[in-house]
Amino acid sequence: MKRHSLAIDGPAGAGKSTVAKLVAQRLGYVYIDTGAMYRAATYKALRLKVDVNDPAAFGFLQTTDMTFRDSVLFMDGEDVGDKIRSQLVTNHVSAVASHIPVRNQLVAIQQKIAREKDVVMDGRDIGTVVLPDADLKIYMTATVEERARRRHEENLANGRESDLQKILKDIERRDRIDSSRSYNPLKQADDAIYLETSHLDIAAVADTIYDMYTKITSGDRGKGEYHNG
Repeated sequence: MKRHSLAIDGPAGAGKSTVAKLVAQRLGYVYIDTGAMYRAATYKALRLKVDVNDPAAFGFLQTTDMTFRDSVLFMDGEDVGDKIRSQLVTNHVSAVASHIPVRNQLVAIQQKIAREKDVVMDGRDIGTVVLPDADLKIYMTATVEERARRRHEENLANGRESDLQKILKDIERRDRIDSSRSYNPLKQADDAIYLETSHLDIAAVADTIYDMYTKITSGDRGKGEYHNG
């Protein structure tokens, strides 16, 4: 049986994970937060005290188990949902995500899940690399300032310490790394719909994507650029 998939790409702090989770719940699909997987790989590398700048140091991923249960990532049976959001992990995750062995291993896991389940998957290279045949591809973005504000509010809502200016600078740094890496860089897929969300709240973005997806999967396959106020 052919599985269905929705791919949401975009830069750090665009709100992809929150939106993808809401849409997955409405569709009854499995939500896969690929960014969390790269954070988990970073977290484990730091815990093992390996050199996070050495691609060859990530052989441990060959025997690392990553699964999602109710949208929460479990690594080797442990709920790492909160642990992977530390500032230390944030500081190193873009470098780790640029390593070819890391990307290849995690992409293989992501594609395996998509072969077995209907999924909503978000990340940096979902529409271009992981799910090139997704039913719908979205490239979701917002201004750097708006993305920093959203991440800041998310941190505060989850009881994490947060510095807005520090977040803004980190997002700018991650944008540069993610878009300039030579292997599977962040970019919009040719057939993805561009969705600028700076002036939309999360619920409105989720509604917009859900409506587009249900129209496409019901037979309307028009694709292009989506503009909003």
